[in-house]
Amino acid sequence: MNTPTPRCATEFANCGSIFDSPRLKRELAVIEEKIADPAIWADASRSQPLMRERKRLETLLADDAELGRRSDDIEAYFELAREGENTEPDLSREIPSLIEFIDKLESKTMLSEETDPLNAIVVVHPGAGGTESQDWAEMLMRMYIRWAERQSFKVEINEVQDGDEAGIKSSTFTISGDFAFGLLSGETGVHRLVRISPFDSAKRRHTSFASVFVSPEIDDSIVIDIKTEDLRIDTYRSGGKGGQHVNTTDSAVRITHLPTGIVAGCQNERSQHKNKERAMKLLRSRLYEYELEKKKAVSKKLEDSKLDIKFGSQIRSYVLQPYRMAKDLRTRVEVGDVDRVLDGDLEPFISGYLKMRREGNFPAEIAEDDLS
Repeated sequence: MNTPTPRCATEFANCGSIFDSPRLKRELAVIEEKIADPAIWADASRSQPLMRERKRLETLLADDAELGRRSDDIEAYFELAREGENTEPDLSREIPSLIEFIDKLESKTMLSEETDPLNAIVVVHPGAGGTESQDWAEMLMRMYIRWAERQSFKVEINEVQDGDEAGIKSSTFTISGDFAFGLLSGETGVHRLVRISPFDSAKRRHTSFASVFVSPEIDDSIVIDIKTEDLRIDTYRSGGKGGQHVNTTDSAVRITHLPTGIVAGCQNERSQHKNKERAMKLLRSRLYEYELEKKKAVSKKLEDSKLDIKFGSQIRSYVLQPYRMAKDLRTRVEVGDVDRVLDGDLEPFISGYLKMRREGNFPAEIAEDDLS
């Protein structure tokens, strides 16, 4: 049988020990006892962290149960194989599936930062280059939306400014799901595309750049002091592609925090009130991230990746011509099937970044030969 076999029959089954289920169950029982107190619900700053912790523990226990089920199934297939039954098709299916599941669990174990469990707010901007870069920015937006769909996460488009001919001038969207921010935290930076331009009649090769910035969506349990006099609120008519998408009222809202220059906008809702509420939530998240990064300036992790949108400052390259490859220039992770990456399969890059973050092995600079 060509299917690789474990070193021993219980190799997969032993994987479940990484969760320490008895300890998790004890912690969950303590949380449940606290949640049962009616007084806790009068204070959101106390109840919401408890609910998040309960959900985290329940997820870990569910993962442990699923891992045990899968490993038991594989052990049963090996037992049947020893008895002479042909289980190769089943093992060829189940073992790769289990390996993929374990890889995802390993990524979860590396998500230990305070904001890792939160939802992610993703902002995409094209670099210089007009239509080429605007089209590339839209491709990146689609890539992250497809990734979210693969994770069964919810995506909410907050604001999109369409390009003049194709693509987008900017996009802000929220990805909601367990550890969405932690998983996407390494995507902040400049992304580079090399391809034969579909907009060049001479079919020449073009290089395009777009920036991605990911911040955590801050919930009401974290207090951010925003003074009314520090805000400038502008309303405008939200854009669209025409027809039923045209908004006839000034419902879109853009809020500028004057002391920091941070801007948040929303045009997704028809109601100006709802757009303002959503824009304020985005602003609070970005201000929190801003203050957090000031305190963590020593690490320089975020600022080092927020470079100019130009050649030499990128974190990842996606090459479609003359060869095909997606390569992260920090972790050196390479994927030959670049179409799969652009369709949302970011797991190799996410796992590589989280391992690098855990080890604290951030590159001081990117070598010139990595830019080719």
